[in-house]
Amino acid sequence: MTAAILKPAILKPFDRFGEIAGKVLPDDVLTLVARLGVAGVFFLSGRTKVDGILHITDGTYALFSDEYALPLVPSDIAAHLATYSEHLFSILLVLGLFTRLSALAFLGMTLVIEIFVYPDAWSTHLSWAGLLLLIIAKGGGKFSLDRLLKIA
Repeated sequence: MTAAILKPAILKPFDRFGEIAGKVLPDDVLTLVARLGVAGVFFLSGRTKVDGILHITDGTYALFSDEYALPLVPSDIAAHLATYSEHLFSILLVLGLFTRLSALAFLGMTLVIEIFVYPDAWSTHLSWAGLLLLIIAKGGGKFSLDRLLKIA
């Protein structure tokens, strides 16, 4: 017997819904939404670390010294790297420029946060990783500068 015969009749409308969703939501739309969503998370995080455009606050230095202390990276350097990365790679993701590189950078940042800073926040980090892995696998999509400039 085929799987279609064994499938309960109540599930058949959901199959149709899935087919429609697949046509209405192509990969290009999904990657755009993923890019904008994850960029928003990291950009807003970066904005909490600065005053004005990119002046890192004393509170950020204290946070990286006390709460975000990383092995092998001095806290003041980590504060600069994280803050500038959150701004730069977020903007690149929104534009869809160097999309895979930007997503890979954020995936690395997510892994560092999960392992060394907030290991109990794995469910949040997994949701970020899911979006980032989609972007890494699919690229920026049709609505990206990567596609327009033919660099991806």
